[in-house]
This record gives sequence, structure tokens and C-alpha cells, in this order.
Amino acid sequence: MNLAIDEKVAALRAEIRAFLAEKLPPEYARKTLAGEKLTKEEHNHWHSLLRPKGWNVPLWPKEYGGPGWGPMERFIWEEESGLAGAPRLNHVSQDLLGPVLIEFGTPEQKAELLPRILSSEDWWCQGFSEPQAGSDLANLQMRAVRDGDDYIVTGTKLWTSYAHVSNKIFCLVRTSADGPKQAGISFLLVDMEQPGVTVSPIYTLGGMLTVNEVQIEDVRVPVTNLVGKEGGAWDITKFLLGNERLMGAWIGVNMAFARQVRARLEEIGPDGRNRSENQVLAQRVAEVETDLLALRYTTYRVLADELSGKAPGPEVSVIKVRGGEIIQALTELLMEMGEAESMVHPATLPHDGVPVVPFELEHLAQQFFDRRKVTIYGGSSEIQRNIIARRLLNV
Repeated sequence: MNLAIDEKVAALRAEIRAFLAEKLPPEYARKTLAGEKLTKEEHNHWHSLLRPKGWNVPLWPKEYGGPGWGPMERFIWEEESGLAGAPRLNHVSQDLLGPVLIEFGTPEQKAELLPRILSSEDWWCQGFSEPQAGSDLANLQMRAVRDGDDYIVTGTKLWTSYAHVSNKIFCLVRTSADGPKQAGISFLLVDMEQPGVTVSPIYTLGGMLTVNEVQIEDVRVPVTNLVGKEGGAWDITKFLLGNERLMGAWIGVNMAFARQVRARLEEIGPDGRNRSENQVLAQRVAEVETDLLALRYTTYRVLADELSGKAPGPEVSVIKVRGGEIIQALTELLMEMGEAESMVHPATLPHDGVPVVPFELEHLAQQFFDRRKVTIYGGSSEIQRNIIARRLLNV
């Protein structure tokens, strides 16, 4: 494989770096790199700064307001923005639903919904998992029964990220119980700001609010909100999850964490000695850095296939598994090198302005706990390994 980056892509990398250095508010970068959550208003402000270039929707073609990037350019953006500490985009709306609408939506759906995503007027969340259907999406039970020009939708979605700040949700719903399970599933767009939709927050182990339970009870949804054909959601879902799992490499974010780990390793520990003198710790750091480098090259290989016209295949499952494992290993190392100070949760800090721990360590424990989820969402690592075994290894 030729790993040389052509001059056009290299110039884009330089342009992105210069833009981030000039336009990224330092407070946003500080919060992001420390694992502190930004507000919805701060996210929308960051999107507004990116919008003139179309960089808030990096997967979109120019005709819909995006930059018209290919796979390599999109990867360079993810890498550089993650490394700089840029806030993660509203990727459910912009990176997941947007490309689905562009690929499978009707002209009317594109005309109405894409501009509202582009302007951040709509925030979408993803209604896939259910209490009895997590990674096994074919087992979902949310029903959508046709009644004239509407569907009547009833069911529960679980672990729905950002539902508490979203006004729309796209759902996989069961429109038929006949035939194979996958054949009875449809892709439906639902307005959350109506009676019958209830969002219940779920606080994770780190005390963070990201995921929610969404209950939908006898809600009428126009048939015009169906994306693709009735019963045809499985192909849409594979398209969407391919994008999600490729982003699961977290290359730029992992590189930023690796920088923090390396910096902590070179500091003086509580015993008065440089941490790098601990050979076991130094070896663990070197191993995870090597794993990250290997993952980066593997991602480049997948991108090379895309550039040759090949759609992302089961290889993205490898990327998703390893990306999640690496980010967990890095946050674990940061936690260990934070020593006792890293065990202080932000919620326990006093409010009289007197710091208890160094500022950069405030959110370390919270971030460590929060990153436990990355090997579960988007298809758990166990499911990904089954895909790898069946489709790559022919086991």
C-alpha cells in the first residue's frame, strides 16, 4: 500500500490545521480535551463557524451544502479536528441521518430536512436499540401500524444518545411480522415535540447524561416520513452503520489522548521519580501507541478500498473494535497516572472556588467511566467479532 498523501490532500490538512488554530475557541478545545461536556449552544456556535466552508457536514456533497470531500479528505478532517480538541459534531444528524437522506430520501424529504440539519435547527437522535433488542436489531418490537395516510407508532427505544436535547428521532420500526425479521422493518422519521413522546434520562456510571429512554405511545406519523420503501430499512441500516463504525476508529481523539498519556509519562510521579523509569508502565504506553499506529494504517487501507470504488465492508468492524479498545486503554493509563487525584469526581468538588485537584484532572474519572461504553454502542464488540468471524475469516 502506498501511504503517501497526494499534494491536494496534504494542502487540505494544512488548511484544516490553520483554520482550527485560528477559529477554534480555546475554551471549547480545553473542555473537549478534558472530557467536559459542551452545551448545545456551544455546539451550535461551533457548527456556525464551520458552516461557511461546509465542514460541519463533512460527509455531504457540495450540492447539499457540504465540502464534497472523498473518503481521504473526510478522514483527514476527523483526524485533525480530534487531535486539536474540536468539539465532536452533531454526528447523529450530520454524519448518520444526512447521508441516509441524500442516498435514500425523496426529493421532498431532502428539500425540507437537509437545510434544517445544516443550520442546526433540527437535532436528531437515533432510535435503534430497544429493551429486548440491543445489538440484535432484527429483534426490535416498536410497531408502526398503517392507518390511512399515517402510521400509528408504539414502543420504546433505549440508550438513545442526545434524546434529551433533540427535537427529532429516526427510528427502526416493525411494519410487518410476516417473513424474515429483517424484511418487516422500516425507517421512519418522528417529531419528538408532540404528545405521546416521553424522554427519560439515564445517567451513566460517570454521572454523565448522554443516553436516554424514549417511549412512544400511539403517535401518528405521516407516511411521507417513511425513508425508502416499507420493509426496506435493512439496507439503509447497513449503509448507516458502515459510516458509524468507520468513525469508531476515533483516530484523532485517540491521538490526542496518546499525547496526554505521553506527557504524563514524562512527568515526575508522587515518589519523586520520572514515571518513565517505571519500565512496566513505559512498556504499556509504548504498546498502546503502537496499537494506535497500526489502527491508523488499517484505516488508511480501508480508505484506499473506498477510493477504488469499494463500499466499506466487514473490515470496519475491525476498526470499530480496536478503536474502542484503544480509547479505553488510553483513558485507563491517564487514570492510573493521575494517581489518587484522578479519583475525585467533579460532582464532589467544593463550590467555593478552592481547587481540590489540578484543573486538567477534574474530569479524568468521569471520562474514564464514560469511555467504557464505546465497545458497546454502534454494535457491541461481541457482535463485531461475530461479523469478523463470519464475513472475513469464514469461520
